[in-house]
Amino acid sequence: MSMGKLAGKVAIITGGTSGIGRAAVRLFVAEGAQVVIADIQDDKGKHLAEELGASAAYVHADVSREADIKTTLDHALQKFGRLDCLYNNAGFAGVGGPIEATPVDGFDAVMGVLLRGVFLGMKHAAPIMKRQGTGSIISTASVAGLRAGHGPHVYSAAKAAVIQLTRSVAMELGESGVRVNCICPGGIATPIFGKAFGLSDAAAEKSVATMQAILAKFQPIQRAGLPEDIAKAALWLASDDSSFVNGHALVVDGGLTGGRMWSAVEQQRNLMRSALGLDSGGFEQ
Repeated sequence: MSMGKLAGKVAIITGGTSGIGRAAVRLFVAEGAQVVIADIQDDKGKHLAEELGASAAYVHADVSREADIKTTLDHALQKFGRLDCLYNNAGFAGVGGPIEATPVDGFDAVMGVLLRGVFLGMKHAAPIMKRQGTGSIISTASVAGLRAGHGPHVYSAAKAAVIQLTRSVAMELGESGVRVNCICPGGIATPIFGKAFGLSDAAAEKSVATMQAILAKFQPIQRAGLPEDIAKAALWLASDDSSFVNGHALVVDGGLTGGRMWSAVEQQRNLMRSALGLDSGGFEQ
């Protein structure tokens, strides 16, 4: 029997067929969990479940639909008998552009997946976990929900709402032994960037290597974030190692939101010195 950090636990991971979700599915199974993969990419989901064997199952789920969420949670209970972790990870970049050009249906679609989907997951996981007296609900938020300028308007607003919903629900469910936290990734190289620019699923997957090179320069840690970085954070929040962590937004961004990089500060300082005639160590006469 596995003695991993999630041995004996049952988890649901939405958006589990690619990017962060797929990395989390694989890591959770490796650490002993039984995992229900929920997504709308059926071929990928079935293939991943087959690859992982008896410890994984796939369910088609559009997280913006309450019936799909309920079906997914019911499936976890019927197949594995309990629910220890719900990881609300499904997402997409959605509509972008200036605010005056943002279509209302695009706003609704983004909020449907990124916020309504998280709300529905919490709503239906809560009674199950409260009965058990234990459980961990995790959601993928974003640094875009903490700082402006890191994502499209509607995406950023939805992620900010996820962070506050996490804090609010944690205050309720914590009293029943259920922890509610979220993760705020920085620049993570996943297909979401390619899809945001209109690439097909296959082309978006191929674009990940290019995005890794671009994102490597965005933060003090000089590499792109990887799906595995976020999966490891989710593992910690799902495990008993974080049993006293509740209502927390865990930032995993290589320092992106910490402030201005030292090299940028030094560059500006040198420009100021030059403008003041201090290149030779003092004011020019």
